[in-house]
Amino acid sequence: MSTIQNTQSTSNPFAAYGTRSAAKPAEEDLQDRFLKLLVTQMKNQDPLNPLDNAQVTTQLAQISTVNGVERLNATIRTIADSFTAGQSLQAAGMIGREVLVPGSALQLAGGAARFGIELTQPADEVKVRIHDAAGREIQVMNLGPQAAGSLELAWDGKTSDGSQAADGNYSISVAALRGDQKVEVQALAAAIVQGVSQGNQGVQLDVGSLGLVGLADIRQIF
Repeated sequence: MSTIQNTQSTSNPFAAYGTRSAAKPAEEDLQDRFLKLLVTQMKNQDPLNPLDNAQVTTQLAQISTVNGVERLNATIRTIADSFTAGQSLQAAGMIGREVLVPGSALQLAGGAARFGIELTQPADEVKVRIHDAAGREIQVMNLGPQAAGSLELAWDGKTSDGSQAADGNYSISVAALRGDQKVEVQALAAAIVQGVSQGNQGVQLDVGSLGLVGLADIRQIF
C-alpha cells in the first residue's frame, strides 16, 4: 500500500505573527508586523501590476497615525494617573476638616449650627427657612441682598418665638429673588470629612450622614 504525502510548501507569511514577545513593547511589535507584511506584499506582487507608490505611502501614513494615537493614549493615561494620585493626596489632607457641600441637612449641637447657601447670580432678597424633624417651619432668616457665590451662615438655635431649639437634626430651604424673578440658589450643609475612597467616580469624600461627595462638591473648607 502506498501513501501520499503533501510535499508542497505551505509557508504562511502571517505565521510569524501568531505570538508576541511579552518583552517587546506594543508599539514596536505593531511596527514590526506592519513592515514584515509590507515586505511580504512587495515580494509577492504581480510584476505586471506592481504595488502602487501611492498605496505604499498611504499604508505608511496609516501606521504612523496608529503609532501617534498609541503615544497620545499612553501620555493621557500617565497624566490621568498623576492627576488621580494628586487628588487622593489632596483629599486625604481634608480628613477631620469641616466642609460645606450641597445639601439641606442642618445639625444643631451646643446651641449652634453652621450651614451655607450658593447663589448663581446676585439677588435682591434671600430667605432661609429652618424646619424641624417633623417639617414644621420654626425660623425664617431674612438675609437681604446678596452677591453671587457661596456664603457661610450660622444659626444660634433660636426659633421664631425666641425660644431655644433642642440640639438635633433640622433642615433648611432657601428662596431668592432678583426683582420679581427667582434666582437659582443651593442650600449647603456642613459636615466633617471622615474618610476618602476611590472608585469608578474617582476620589470621593465620606462626609458621614451626608454620604459620599466629590472634590468638586466642596464649596468651603474650615
